[in-house]
Amino acid sequence: MPGETVLVADDERDITDVCRRYLEREGYRVLTAGDGLETLSLWEEHRPDLVVVDLMMPGKSGWDVCAAIRDREDIPIVMLTARGEESDRLLGLTLGADDYLTKPFSPRELVLRVRNILRRSAKERPASAGSPSAPAETRLEERHFQGLSLFPAQRRVALDGREAELTVKEFDLLHWFVRHPGQVFSRNQLLSRVWDVDFEGDTTTVTVHIRRLREKIEPEPSEPQWIKTVWGIGYKFEGRPLP
Repeated sequence: MPGETVLVADDERDITDVCRRYLEREGYRVLTAGDGLETLSLWEEHRPDLVVVDLMMPGKSGWDVCAAIRDREDIPIVMLTARGEESDRLLGLTLGADDYLTKPFSPRELVLRVRNILRRSAKERPASAGSPSAPAETRLEERHFQGLSLFPAQRRVALDGREAELTVKEFDLLHWFVRHPGQVFSRNQLLSRVWDVDFEGDTTTVTVHIRRLREKIEPEPSEPQWIKTVWGIGYKFEGRPLP
């Protein structure tokens, strides 16, 4: 929601200036950084709600920045890449970025991505499970399967009683699947429903997040038990809820 803080990091001043103007116009508080070290310093001091970071920066690269933040906190990260190479996007997503934009990009599209990610994060921000203000659906929506449990109010996942460390988007993706067991979703449908990106475009981010999620929850990621590939269509979740 407007009023949230966004940190934009890029060594090109024109880009940070444009991003600042467009984001501030939407009511966000914007911090800007010109290199990786300054980015981490501002993040440490202000703890923004979302970080937009360029991959190629002096001091510390966007990859280093993303990895350092992910080691400490699970906030949304949007990566910017100038080359648009698949290897860059895959590495950024593998390090835990929630989304990416390829330069040159429309500042309006950046605002849309930021708004959608923050709106979803706010919508699913945990409320106190016993709080009267927590909706009944949230308190009662725990999902339990044989060896897998989801606790949406706390945004927790347990595997045979052991906590699984998921990023914001990985949890959102798994939560969507377990709410629709057996239903097949294409990558574009998942972009629309989980990322709030309503267009037919590059679905690399979905593929990478599915792979990362499998690595964290599947006993054998190469032979998934929970998230199955439906060849030529997309993915589905297979699991019978416990009574």
